[in-house]
Amino acid sequence: MTSADTNRPTAMRAMVVNKAIAPALPELTAAQEVALLCRCLFAEGYDDHLAGHITYKQPDGTFLVNPFGLTWDEVTASDIMTMDADGNEISGRWTITPAITLHVELHRVRDDIAVAIHNHSRWGTVWADIGRAPEIYDQTGALYHGGVAVYDEYWGTVDDASNAIAVAKAIGEANVGLLANHGVVVLGADIRQAYLRAMSFEWRSRQAWRIATAGGGVPMNRDAARTYGEFFNSHQFTGLFEAMARRELRRDPAVLN
Repeated sequence: MTSADTNRPTAMRAMVVNKAIAPALPELTAAQEVALLCRCLFAEGYDDHLAGHITYKQPDGTFLVNPFGLTWDEVTASDIMTMDADGNEISGRWTITPAITLHVELHRVRDDIAVAIHNHSRWGTVWADIGRAPEIYDQTGALYHGGVAVYDEYWGTVDDASNAIAVAKAIGEANVGLLANHGVVVLGADIRQAYLRAMSFEWRSRQAWRIATAGGGVPMNRDAARTYGEFFNSHQFTGLFEAMARRELRRDPAVLN
């Protein structure tokens, strides 16, 4: 037994915040949250041209969704569309992608999630094309330690209902899915959790590829990675989304318009 084995962390403590840790964001509408999530994830590598869609379930059973024809780094709050549970447009000035069928089927089988993200991220898609989940090599990559489903068939785009249903079934109870020859799906209970999972999985994917090209390395201790990931699965990462949102607001305050 190594010294690392005898000193494994058995618990982590939630951060106790008695005063502000940074400037607060303005009070955000749900549409503003979606627009900021688009911007934040574009900066992380979710940037395949016009690809990608985010849905955000609302208390009345409707869904907010980014429009089809805008890249994620130009979306503003007023661009966000509203659709019903079947993917039919309710309101908005643009159009909704036909591929939203994937989200419709995901939300039908996963009532526990409010946010579904799909894109062809730079590094996650590499591992989707390889057909396996990347190893965890550091604690940022361990921020999401839950299941990673791999759907290893490609029968066309997910605007086809049968394809979308097959993907949703393959993802099952996992919160990250790799779609072979296609891209990545990330699910979350709210905007902040979805951002954390999407960001950390893209980081994990990039690090694993870099380490592989450098000749290989030693993955993070599995028990430590699990403890770390399970903690952030049940606790918010205080201030993370807010900090990244402030960065986007510095770049372009019009995102909230």
